[in-house]
Amino acid sequence: MLNIYLTRHGETQWNKEKRLQGSKDSKLTDMGISNAIALGERLSNIEFNAIYSSPIERAYQTARYIKSDKKIPIYTLDNLKEINFGDWEGKTQEEIENIEIYKNEYKNFWEKPHIYDHTPHKGEGLAVFKQRVENVLRKISSDNNNGNILIVTHGAVIKAILSFTMNISTEKMWDPPFIHGASLTNFIWDGEHFNFKMIGDTSHFLDELK
Repeated sequence: MLNIYLTRHGETQWNKEKRLQGSKDSKLTDMGISNAIALGERLSNIEFNAIYSSPIERAYQTARYIKSDKKIPIYTLDNLKEINFGDWEGKTQEEIENIEIYKNEYKNFWEKPHIYDHTPHKGEGLAVFKQRVENVLRKISSDNNNGNILIVTHGAVIKAILSFTMNISTEKMWDPPFIHGASLTNFIWDGEHFNFKMIGDTSHFLDELK
């Protein structure tokens, strides 16, 4: 039986500015760091086989804050990277919608993902993205027959994992709950089924940091 803990990187400056990050990066804010440390304290009594992290710095730094001084290996896997939003990256929703060629594309990507599998120039299609996330989860699960593992990744990756493990259709993929930075999702893989214990829990956040 494999106990899988899953978290999104802590809040970044671009999160605060409501800019799409995707494959680009932005530094963790003080709140993002504090919430990652708080999550590490919450998980401090769990013996992890390993931590698997996206190699994008905001995720890798979050993994290091959670790990603290514990002797746990951190492995970076490219397939845990956030979806590549192409030309949308670094822009706010308002900025994207002010570009005529992207206005409807952006709206449809979030509201009709089941019929609009498209991202802008240099971006990544949703079907391709979901498949690589499924592949990396299968690999991690096959490499760990039992014990506890932690995956540190990104918001859309977690949504793709939930879609796969909970049989959520692509149409409903972006539906609530919202996955906050440094929140905790936990499920068990028994070799046949994924059994969820919590999704996007933030009870470890300090009141002033919620």
